[in-house]
Amino acid sequence: MHRKLPPLTHLTLRSASSSAAASACSPPPSRLPPPVPLRDLLAHRLPPPRPPSPPAPHPHADILLLLRRRGDATSPERLHVDLVKRGLYDDLFLANHLVNSYAKGARLAAARLVFDEMPDRNAVSWTCLVSGYVLQGLADEAFQVFRAMLREVDPGCRPTSFTFGTVLRACQDGGPDRLGFATQVHGLVSKTEYASNTTVCNALISMYGSCAVGPPILAQRVFDGTPVRDLITWNAMMSVYAKKRDVISTFTLFTDMQRDDSSIQLWPTEHTFGSLITATSLSWCSSSVLDQVFVMVLKSGCSSDLYVGSALVSAFARHGLLDDAKDIFLSLKERNAITLNGLMVGLVKQHCGEESVAIFVGTRDSVAVNVDTYVVLLSAIAEYSVSEEGLRRGREVHGHMLRTGITDMKIAVSNGLVNMYAKCGAIDDASKVFQLMETRDRISWNTIISALDQNNNCEEAIMHYCLMRRGCISPSNFAAISGLSSCASLRLLAAGQQVHCDTVKWGLDLDTSVSNALVKMYGECGAMSECWKIFNSMTEHDEVSWNSILGVMASSQSPVSETVEVFSNMMRGGLIPNKVTFVNLLSALSPLSVLELGKQVHALVLKHGVTEDNAIDNALISCYAKSGEMDSCEHLFSKMSSRRDAVSWNSMISGYIYNGHLQEAMDCVWLMVHTGQMMDCCTFSIILNACASVAALERGMEMHAFGIKSHLESDVVVESALVDMYSKCGRVDYASKVFNSMTLRNEFSWNSMISGYARHGLGRKALEIFEEMQRSREIPDHVTFVSILSACSHAGLVERGLEYFEMMRDHGILPQIEHYSCVIDLLGRAGKLDKIKEYIQRMPMKPNALIWRTVLVACRQSKDGAKVDLGREASRKLLEIEPQNPVNYVLASNFHAATGMWEDTAKARAAMRQATVKKEAGRSWVTLNDGVHTFIAGDRSHPNTKEIYEKLNF
Repeated sequence: MHRKLPPLTHLTLRSASSSAAASACSPPPSRLPPPVPLRDLLAHRLPPPRPPSPPAPHPHADILLLLRRRGDATSPERLHVDLVKRGLYDDLFLANHLVNSYAKGARLAAARLVFDEMPDRNAVSWTCLVSGYVLQGLADEAFQVFRAMLREVDPGCRPTSFTFGTVLRACQDGGPDRLGFATQVHGLVSKTEYASNTTVCNALISMYGSCAVGPPILAQRVFDGTPVRDLITWNAMMSVYAKKRDVISTFTLFTDMQRDDSSIQLWPTEHTFGSLITATSLSWCSSSVLDQVFVMVLKSGCSSDLYVGSALVSAFARHGLLDDAKDIFLSLKERNAITLNGLMVGLVKQHCGEESVAIFVGTRDSVAVNVDTYVVLLSAIAEYSVSEEGLRRGREVHGHMLRTGITDMKIAVSNGLVNMYAKCGAIDDASKVFQLMETRDRISWNTIISALDQNNNCEEAIMHYCLMRRGCISPSNFAAISGLSSCASLRLLAAGQQVHCDTVKWGLDLDTSVSNALVKMYGECGAMSECWKIFNSMTEHDEVSWNSILGVMASSQSPVSETVEVFSNMMRGGLIPNKVTFVNLLSALSPLSVLELGKQVHALVLKHGVTEDNAIDNALISCYAKSGEMDSCEHLFSKMSSRRDAVSWNSMISGYIYNGHLQEAMDCVWLMVHTGQMMDCCTFSIILNACASVAALERGMEMHAFGIKSHLESDVVVESALVDMYSKCGRVDYASKVFNSMTLRNEFSWNSMISGYARHGLGRKALEIFEEMQRSREIPDHVTFVSILSACSHAGLVERGLEYFEMMRDHGILPQIEHYSCVIDLLGRAGKLDKIKEYIQRMPMKPNALIWRTVLVACRQSKDGAKVDLGREASRKLLEIEPQNPVNYVLASNFHAATGMWEDTAKARAAMRQATVKKEAGRSWVTLNDGVHTFIAGDRSHPNTKEIYEKLNF
């Protein structure tokens, strides 16, 4: 067992005391000759230096030579036995050779045993053991031995340049987590004669390049302080800049190296060209730079070198020049796993998964693949265009790796399996692989959290994020983005704020992608003020930033003028809108009848050439439909004849329904079926919602029957829509039957049943369903609380309604405008108008037309002076916000009439005429064999009006 060793900060080299003891025992130094004058020294010609004499052979070197001839020196066990037989086990030279043999053969327990039994040790003994641990990736054990070495008093055991180089290489392999220890080692080096040693300086440069995050300032400082730079020094510094993707600094160093005025003639080697090629492949420079490097390689004669060839293959592939990469790959006389991996990685980055797998299959017999090759192979399978085929091939590869033990060799293999299964849609298999992993790193957690989020398993994604943090693993930007995305999907503001704290703590919020995810999370959770704070604090806005803020403005139904202003700012910033921008902008316009704006956006779509895109065309259909322009919708829909998808059909059906053309909507459904487009649960949901909106019970029952015939009756979306349809058509008993027969319920199912009971005045029944929802551990959302608050309002349960309003924060839901509207309606129905102002002042957002309409209706039944003043304020605000909405004028007129203010009533009606708005007449409808017919009082627009009125005896 190793002793527990103190940390490095408490240790220093014991050179001072050793030197003092040695000087006390040594004879006094001889007298130095008198100094020579400077002019004589300069005039004196020194003789040429003598070649260094070869070191004297060790007395027992002949034994090693004899054993090597017999083949025993290559076997540590045979060498060990021979040394014991010859009585040479205590010889320091031979014992060091034995430790080194065991260590290089990965027999570290035997090497440690021999080391512990050695009566004498020197620096070579310690360094051999340290090197053995480093070679096997056991950095902690290597550092422990190194600490023990520093405590040795014997001067012969002081670390050498090779010792320091080995320890620094272990720090380099550990990355940023080892920077603290590596800095302490550098401090020790600076106190020794090796501070200016070229070999040690080279190791320090490489170490700082791997361990230090950000610009390579520390590596550059060591490079500048190196008195004698050899080729390895220059190559190490170029490699650091190349890995940091700093192509300019890499090429500047390359030029400076050739201009170096030192006595050492430096010529570029394969490692030099490897750094140049790596810099061009990792940076965003043009392919012409890579071509220039390729020409230099050809002139140098290094093109046939395996290392350079592998780098060229990887660089050309990363730049998307796949034909050139394959030509170089085929021209190489010798190929190894690195060459193959570079080509496969390039193909994967270009989403050519099938071709990458074909390259692997075609070369695996001629190239000795390694574990990294299988990691790349799994990434290639994840990029298959047909996920089912990718899953089949991935399971074959997984089985092969299990049989050959490859899965146990490297954690990256398990990470690759998780990623492969997730991208192929087998999220359960991905979770199983993750659960079976004995050790997990940051990449493991990032992969599973991202996979769960992308497969809509948001609750599990958040749970895994919490488990990762509980394991003291710091989140990466990928984990933070996935965690924020899941919080946004579930609208869990409290959880999202915790992830936000992590991003600030670890400095991830400075990353633009993380900030974009924060904008979306706060926007989806309704915290628009926080959303704008994040957006305005960003130092840089990219296309995703603008698209994110436009998207949350559209979903939060922000005023169209503000949305258009944000879009204009994006254009003024020089960013070109893409299809996501236009879809978000059209989504913001869709809920409103803003035909002119819709046409302007359509013109911009044509101007920027973003045509022939289903997402944009579908959004345009929805926008025109909301403005009543069904002719434009039909024109766009007809142009999409060859590329219509389910969303296109659903958009047209929704458009017809919105404009009251239920028969045309049903005709579109039958056409959809006859053209071979299968109806999905969304189509059924749209039709059922249409039937619910006009209380067309018979049509809804027909769709119910059609759903049973299409085997969609057990779909949770369809069943939830049926519950909603039956409750809105007055058959809450049918709705209850469907709800009770559901084997699986989602939040919409619960919300539909709760709102159904609330709509029919069964408030207490609605509360019972809510309590049952909580017992089933279904998480209520903001829609649930709207229904509950509405139920309390209709049932007159004021105190209980206010309790539910406060309960929202316990569920991490920030009250939105519709919740405040329900509370105001609750207080107004109960006559508690004095509290209405209090809740309006508590609102974190500016009151909109919905709030003031609710206030106006609540004040209509009161003639109290303060309440009348509140109603007047609501009337004024309402007409300022929505001057073109006739309902607002009617409500204002009715309020003034109810409170006896006839003069104000006349003013409201006059203002309505001046604004050229007209109240839409109330409609009734009748369902006949050929569809639903709507009419108003005295309506004579129907072609068979005469026959109808005769039949009715009018």
